[in-house]
Amino acid sequence: MSDNTPAWASELTVAFKSGASGQCVLFGNVHDRLAVNDQLISIDRYLQHMLLSDVQVILAYDLGNGLTVERGEEYLAQWVPSSLRNLPLEPLEAVRFINRFARYLANVRAVKRHEVPSVAVLVRGADQLLPADGQGFQHGSLTCLVRDWGLSSPFSLLPFVSFLIADNLTDLDPLVVFAPQVKLVRIPLPSAAELELALRALHREYPRTIPATTNFPALAAAITGLSVNTLQQIAKVRAHHGQILGSHDFAALKKEMVERDAPGLVEFVESTRTLDDYFGQDVLKDWLRQDIALWRINDIKALPMGYLLCGPVGTGKTFLVECLAGEAGVPVLKLKNFRDKWIGSSEANLEKIFRLIHALGRCIVFVDEADQTLGRRDSGIADSGLSGRLYSMIAQEMANTDNRGKVVWVLGSSRPDLIEVDLKRPGRIDLKVPILPTATREQSRGLIAALAKRYDLNVTDAQLQDMLPTIPAMMTPGAAEALVVKAYRVSRTEAVAPGAALARCLKGYQSAIPQDVLELQMRLAIQEASDLAFVAEELRHFATGGSAVTD
Repeated sequence: MSDNTPAWASELTVAFKSGASGQCVLFGNVHDRLAVNDQLISIDRYLQHMLLSDVQVILAYDLGNGLTVERGEEYLAQWVPSSLRNLPLEPLEAVRFINRFARYLANVRAVKRHEVPSVAVLVRGADQLLPADGQGFQHGSLTCLVRDWGLSSPFSLLPFVSFLIADNLTDLDPLVVFAPQVKLVRIPLPSAAELELALRALHREYPRTIPATTNFPALAAAITGLSVNTLQQIAKVRAHHGQILGSHDFAALKKEMVERDAPGLVEFVESTRTLDDYFGQDVLKDWLRQDIALWRINDIKALPMGYLLCGPVGTGKTFLVECLAGEAGVPVLKLKNFRDKWIGSSEANLEKIFRLIHALGRCIVFVDEADQTLGRRDSGIADSGLSGRLYSMIAQEMANTDNRGKVVWVLGSSRPDLIEVDLKRPGRIDLKVPILPTATREQSRGLIAALAKRYDLNVTDAQLQDMLPTIPAMMTPGAAEALVVKAYRVSRTEAVAPGAALARCLKGYQSAIPQDVLELQMRLAIQEASDLAFVAEELRHFATGGSAVTD
């Protein structure tokens, strides 16, 4: 193995060459390319020509081409001379053909007592051949026969190994996936080091598009999250137009490609905002800045695995995440609706999302409305256990300590009491932060002033001070923004001075959230808080069930 051998390839080689596993399942980024000796080759070709270079017979099967002999035709000709002219197309016949050949080799070794050729079988699109929701007699027969490749004689007594290649592990029949002798190997999206090798290979092919002066490590770091296939496509387009490829090309392209690789599942957000743009809650902002400082110097022992932002609707939880991402200088993946009506599709969608998360390196994963999105441990029979399975996958991913310092999970919810306790425990969510309305009229005045400035609504401090008796306390940023927008509209459409327009809108102001709902959500958020230091003194009575409003 060379120093540039991917970790998954080393893991795979040890599994089958040691004899520990006679069957390996490869899943994930299985259709990508690798840079080998200044060339980009497919993973299929890498598997055959690098990892299986000393295997004498390689058979391959997929539903489109049927059974093919990739190497070692002479050994099959010794068995049945006509066999090469009648290779089966149908899956059950192809598997039986392989089984008969294996038994022939076992008999040869037993009778003639000499070594037989080593055999490898590649099954491409194994999730189409042995789908997780497969039913019927033929599917059962196929599953039984393919499992035998890794478990039973004569295969276990021969130099025989099989590789089942699938996009998503959850799409493959669990009877195969969880067989005792199966080795599961996930092929991730390429690391920055692998992308750098790919860039150097493309440099030799397109020297004008990727010149020798390129900062290859920096460019590779900027494009993590892309596959080598995507990188190659972009390089070809730039070469066609005679353009130089640079890191500036990838800000929008990376967003587009990540969302294309997981269509409708995630939203890729690159924020230009910082915590300076977030109004109020200075204690919280100081804490977050300390966490970011630790993140930047890679001192991750005290870095939270995740945050829970809880508070009433309209308090700016999503906006805070954007500010946090901009301050940290990392992208945000916002989870969208990854649930699907087809059996196994929701789990496969989550696998795609996890692959993107791992490939992006440092990033923030934001789950809005987490009480609805993340599922529950006990989902009953209403959804055939889907919510429970999704919950288990997400909980396991959030608790993966290898992600500390790489992935920060941020959950947002107005009803944190509905999120499973296990998901909120330390080790998954280390910091629970209440995001609350303004505590006093004076704070509301400052919030309105900040928003009025953003909307170019010219209201002086003196005018706002005069309006203070009509400015309500317990105002959310969403409500304040709606008020400022209304005042801006009145000012523009009725030729009213900005101050007068705002004063008029304040007289008829009513909160968009009923008071009892607002107080309930505040109480839940404050009771959930990791530290009451995040809660203004005027609002701490909510922790014990109070409901007074402070001027």
